[in-house]
Amino acid sequence: MNDVEELKRFVVTHAKAQNISGYRELLGRIRHDDGNAPGSWVWEWSQRAEQWYRRGRFLHAARHFTMARFPFVDGAPRQTALDRCVTSFGRWARERGIERLDLALPEGNVRCWAVGLSTTERRPLVLMSGGIVSVKEQWAAALPAMARLGLAGVVIELPGVGENTLPYDRHSWRMISGILDALADRADVRDTYALMLSFSGHLALRCAVADPRIRGVVTACAPIAAFFTDTEWQARLPRVTVDTLAHLTGVDSRELPDTLAPWALCPEQLAALDIPLAYAASTRDEIIPPADRRLLGAHVRRLDLVEHDDVHGSPRHVLENRLWSVRAVLRMQGARTALTWALGSGLGLLRACRGLGGGNGHDPYRSSSA
Repeated sequence: MNDVEELKRFVVTHAKAQNISGYRELLGRIRHDDGNAPGSWVWEWSQRAEQWYRRGRFLHAARHFTMARFPFVDGAPRQTALDRCVTSFGRWARERGIERLDLALPEGNVRCWAVGLSTTERRPLVLMSGGIVSVKEQWAAALPAMARLGLAGVVIELPGVGENTLPYDRHSWRMISGILDALADRADVRDTYALMLSFSGHLALRCAVADPRIRGVVTACAPIAAFFTDTEWQARLPRVTVDTLAHLTGVDSRELPDTLAPWALCPEQLAALDIPLAYAASTRDEIIPPADRRLLGAHVRRLDLVEHDDVHGSPRHVLENRLWSVRAVLRMQGARTALTWALGSGLGLLRACRGLGGGNGHDPYRSSSA
């Protein structure tokens, strides 16, 4: 059974990212995580979701069902919440040109939401994903914006999360190459940008080492190396992180240190990257150790590192990270448009209000060979 107080603490970032209003009042009614009765985690979130669904507010419903299944499906109540989330989002998506896409890979089935795919006009691809506790429906509402920017967009989940049936192991990065292979006739996959957050950012970087079709990676709070190898740090991880990783990898939590150690990216792999990496870090992150962002600074040649005085996921910087992420993707493409200027101006205003600096002072989007 999950620690409800810990769930309440870590769900805040996800609630803010989805613009869920009134979540603090809802969290105040949750007393336990036992089954699906009044006062339980699943029941309270699901009841609010059903209210939105009956009013025809399907995106709002999907967002609340996403929270009901948080952090992972551990039984029938959360499975029902996940199913209702997918159904609700599907009703919202149909009216906005978002298509449901099933990709059969050798290791299993990857279900996606997508826009802008075409066999006659293949666009640059943005591949999006969240971390170990978030499903694709949490991020797929951004797809219409990708289409308006002239991009193809596909939102996926990490292996083992949501509807992704692939195993989560040290070879999971190969899933990304498999997806690009499957989309090659409908998008310009040779011009792919990975907007993949947290643990999916780790997969994107590992794949970029081997697959030149990835032309840039934008991520936040992604594990790199020390997270996977520092057993002292691992001993202090939040229970929700340990339980979720054990669930996804299928190993006992006591076996996680040995299981995760080979996943670490080495300095040579990071130094070999000749693509831009935009990385948002939280200086008070409870999950990702400081050593990981120091490693990036020491070895990644084209790094845009922004640091927030915040906890994991930077819940106090949701809007800033959203603007920064879109701007990073556009700049990686070489775009110098009114939109990139406006995004930069918006970021400057937000940072001025917070008294923050603007990154590390160089332009990582220029090729080192330029």
